[in-house]
Amino acid sequence: MKIKMSIPNTMKIGPFVPSILAKRRYLVFYFYIVWASIIPIMLEFWVYWRLLWNYERPIHFYTFLPLLFFGLYVSFVFSAIFFAKIALVIVNWIHKPREGVFLRHPADRDYRYWSLRNTIKRFPFWASHKFPFPFLDSICFKAFGVKTKLGNSLFEGWVDTELIEFGKNVVVGQGAIVQSAVIIGNLLIIKKTIIEDDVRIGSHAIISPGTHIGKRTIVASNTVTIVDQVLEEGYIYVGIPAKKYKKNWFFEDGLQDKLGQVKDIEELIEKYEKIYIRRYDSKPGYRERRERRKEKKEAEKDRYDIATEEWEDIDDGFNI
Repeated sequence: MKIKMSIPNTMKIGPFVPSILAKRRYLVFYFYIVWASIIPIMLEFWVYWRLLWNYERPIHFYTFLPLLFFGLYVSFVFSAIFFAKIALVIVNWIHKPREGVFLRHPADRDYRYWSLRNTIKRFPFWASHKFPFPFLDSICFKAFGVKTKLGNSLFEGWVDTELIEFGKNVVVGQGAIVQSAVIIGNLLIIKKTIIEDDVRIGSHAIISPGTHIGKRTIVASNTVTIVDQVLEEGYIYVGIPAKKYKKNWFFEDGLQDKLGQVKDIEELIEKYEKIYIRRYDSKPGYRERRERRKEKKEAEKDRYDIATEEWEDIDDGFNI
């Protein structure tokens, strides 16, 4: 007797495209996209063979063959994106995606077309994620309407493929899930998810549809947001459901540069407590407050002296 083991969702790293189909006949789009995507790379290989093949000296043909395979795979992914985009434009013209709570039943028009859209996008995302460089993922997201920057790190998580907006400098941790649609019982919930600049989403965290994450916010590992939850700008959120834990000073005081290189975790914790916890989380004493005021005055004096010297140099230049 063979037992088939299921793979947990958090182990299936890559762009998140639901495999739940309202109707199995939608799988015909797989054959259309795969077949159409193979034709351009066959033509490219034929041109390459015609240009470089020589029975007497085939060395050039085999020398550049690995580079050709690299280019053919990129062409294959772009072809899959192109033909899937054509099908998606037609489908969206017939029935435009919209937010709301819908019945998970083949008779429901929104559920059927949500399933159809995901069927069309599944193969291009699968092909782009198999490529060793993550930029194809970002291109695929942008082609299908997800607003993101090429510098964002979405490669290690599951990210839904529509109605999501990412700001710049966003990192999605390994196994994290960012959703704009979720099925709960017999209901399909579709909500726009917005993630602003400098957000960090920890490993295995779950961002539910409709979540709005403000700038410089950290969602800790294994944290789960609820539908339509708003995460305030500049805070760390922890728990199920996500709750405000403490202010995030990481992007504001240059903590990363101050910590610098550390040998082990003990040294990191020691530096972190000295710079961060004692500075912001505990109430400073009178002596510490006096030292801070003194440091602030010295820093302001240094800035004033530098500005004065620069102005005198400019003034001397005009006098000359």
